[in-house]
Amino acid sequence: MHDQFDVTLEDSDLLIEVELTTNLIIAASESDGVLSTEEIDRILGVVPVTAAAETPVEPES
Repeated sequence: MHDQFDVTLEDSDLLIEVELTTNLIIAASESDGVLSTEEIDRILGVVPVTAAAETPVEPES
């Protein structure tokens, strides 16, 4: 007989968020001070926007 409550739930986005949060918690607990924005970005894998990417592109006529 099939148990309707025997299901596997997995939310890949949630798992990624939990991993990122865990990495931040570990880094903060190992730090002697406040983490800088650059350190947080590195831990989260944030790629800085380059000046070229910030410049709007003019549409061709």
